[in-house]
Amino acid sequence: MRSLPSTAIDSFLAPSPDPERTGWLGRWTYAHRGLHGEGRVENARAAFAAALEAGVGIECDIQRSADDIPMVFHDWDFKRLIGRPDRTEALTAAEWRKLSYLEHEDAPMDLTELLAMVDGKVPILIEIKSRRSYDVETTCLKVRDALAGYDGHHAVMSFDPRVPRWLRRHSPETLRGLVMREDDRGYTQTALSRRMALWIAKPDFMAYHVDALPSEWVAGLRARGMPIATWTVRSAAERERARACADAPIFEGELPA
Repeated sequence: MRSLPSTAIDSFLAPSPDPERTGWLGRWTYAHRGLHGEGRVENARAAFAAALEAGVGIECDIQRSADDIPMVFHDWDFKRLIGRPDRTEALTAAEWRKLSYLEHEDAPMDLTELLAMVDGKVPILIEIKSRRSYDVETTCLKVRDALAGYDGHHAVMSFDPRVPRWLRRHSPETLRGLVMREDDRGYTQTALSRRMALWIAKPDFMAYHVDALPSEWVAGLRARGMPIATWTVRSAAERERARACADAPIFEGELPA
């Protein structure tokens, strides 16, 4: 029996996205966790304000409080940014708001606050954090509820393919992305695991680790119409690679030209 070409397999795993829905993704660059640095803390109000002022899109991260409020924060605990040992899911949203960053007096924001601040001025890529045995579906539900009625361009993405799968079933109007890396820190080190994640997720776009580009597989998906974002773009060489291999850089540091 003749085997199917890889392009046919990928077409089955993830049908080509609708360019009318995804077209805005590639018209922007995105500040990774906001435009942070020089006293502006990642995923915090000043970093997002700087991104708005610069006219670039925003990428942010979502953790969940003890009372299931989607909070804009990357880590699973407060050690690095706030100097406390607590895990993020151990504190209520009210307790989160009493915290302050080590480098700034601001407290972490929740997603509703960020959406009100951005108000459609730039697009937002919202990454839901997940890990093994984590109840990620509750986060998906709370993020969907926070986005209800929000008219600005936005998308929700995750390393966890359960996130875009949940959105496909329960919030089909939401643009959904699959984040992927190939190094030893990811979950998709093999071609089989990458295709399995794609099959589960069936995303509208991919956000691919810049260190894994160029990739023949990603180039094939892109040629079939799937938008490709790439992260985290920091150097001149990575900016060139992003221009050649992807549609939307998610950057830190110097604004891409």
